Amino acid sequence: MSVTFGAEWSASLAKAPETELDAWLALAHAACDEADGIARSTFRRDLQISRKPDRTLVTQADTAIERAIRARLAAAHPDHGIVGEEYGTESADAATRWYIDPIDATNNFVRGVPIFATLLAVEHDGELQAAVVSAPALRERWWARRGGGAWTRGVDDAEPRRIRASEVAAVEDAQVLYGSGDEVEASGLAPGFRRLLRDAWRERGFGDFWGYMLLAEGAAEAMVEVGLSSWDAAAPLLIVEEAGGQATDFDGRRILDGGTFVATNGILHEEILARLRGT
Repeated sequence: MSVTFGAEWSASLAKAPETELDAWLALAHAACDEADGIARSTFRRDLQISRKPDRTLVTQADTAIERAIRARLAAAHPDHGIVGEEYGTESADAATRWYIDPIDATNNFVRGVPIFATLLAVEHDGELQAAVVSAPALRERWWARRGGGAWTRGVDDAEPRRIRASEVAAVEDAQVLYGSGDEVEASGLAPGFRRLLRDAWRERGFGDFWGYMLLAEGAAEAMVEVGLSSWDAAAPLLIVEEAGGQATDFDGRRILDGGTFVATNGILHEEILARLRGT
C-alpha cells in the first residue's frame, strides 16, 4: 500500500507555485484578522441568535464574518469560487475555491465558551492548498500550506512554532478525541467506537476544530466526528496533513463531504478505522 500521509506526500499535492500559495495564505491571514475583530466585539455580549432550517444556531457574528471574508476574497480574486456555511456556494466550477466557516463551534460562542474559531481554506484544481484556523478567544492561530509545514502562534509568542503529529504507534498509548460521543454512536457508522475509547490510553470530548488542532500539535493521536460539512473539514484536513497526519471519512475516503471524519497521526490511521468499524 502506498503511503498517503507525511510531509513529502503532502507537499506533492501542491497545485500552484510557492509564491501563489504564500499569497493565498497571506490573504487568508488578513481575512482572519478581520474575522477575529468581529468575533471579539460580539463574544460574551448581547447576541442576536436564530435557528437555521436544520436547527443549528446562527448569530450576527457568523453572518458578519462571512460577509466580510467574501467581500475581501471577491476584491482580491473575483474569479475564485466560494463555499460558505451561511451564504452558500458561488462559482462552483471555478478552478480555485475558498471554504469558509465563519464561526466553527457556534454553540460554544453562544454560551460564552472560548473554544471557537474561523476556518478558512483554499482549494485549487481539486486539492486544498492553504488554510488558517484562528481562535481569537484562545488567542491562538494555526495555519499551513502545501510543502510549507503546519504552524501555530499565540499572541504572546515571539515566533511561530512548527507543529507535527505524534509518533505514537499503539492505540493503548493513544489519546483519542471526539466531538459528540452520542452522535457518533447514533450514526450507526462506528460500531466499534466505545470499544476504541476503552482500549485507548485516554479519551476526551474536545470537539470541533480544537480536536484537530490538538492532533496536529501531537497532543492526541485521533479525532473522531460525524455530521461535518465541507467547510468544517477543509481547513483541519490540510493542517493535519501538513503536520504529518492523515484525515479521511470512516470509509477511508479522502473527501470533505462524507459527513464522517477521522483524523489521526497517520501511523494509527488504518487501525483506528478498523476499530471504528468493529473489525
